[in-house]
Amino acid sequence: MGLSTKFYDAERREFIRVRAELAVKYKFLSHDSGFEADEIYTGTTNNLSGGGLLLVGSVPNSDWITGLLMERIVVGINIFVPGDSEPAKALTRVAWIEAMDERARTCSLGLRFKEITKEHLDRVFKYVIKAQMP
Repeated sequence: MGLSTKFYDAERREFIRVRAELAVKYKFLSHDSGFEADEIYTGTTNNLSGGGLLLVGSVPNSDWITGLLMERIVVGINIFVPGDSEPAKALTRVAWIEAMDERARTCSLGLRFKEITKEHLDRVFKYVIKAQMP
């Protein structure tokens, strides 16, 4: 077992994950010259934790995949938590990407919170805790 696998396993256990299908609006952002992505996309979560989420959505340009994995491109997200009047907002990094469904033009993106305010993180935690209650 390599170092990265051990780190990943430890990282996965850091936060409780809940299955959640919430609407997410997201945008790709980068400081790289020549990168242009003004469009806002709509996707859904598959699961959510205090450390990040699994986003099911589209990556419009397959050339961006390397930039996403190397953190040259990050993903700004708005998570629409039930009961909240405003979305929880965060800047995320892509931890991994699962194979694309070419017909649906979607893939699964494992996103880790990179920048999130305490207020928005508290809202995510509150939802995660509430989702675990019977």
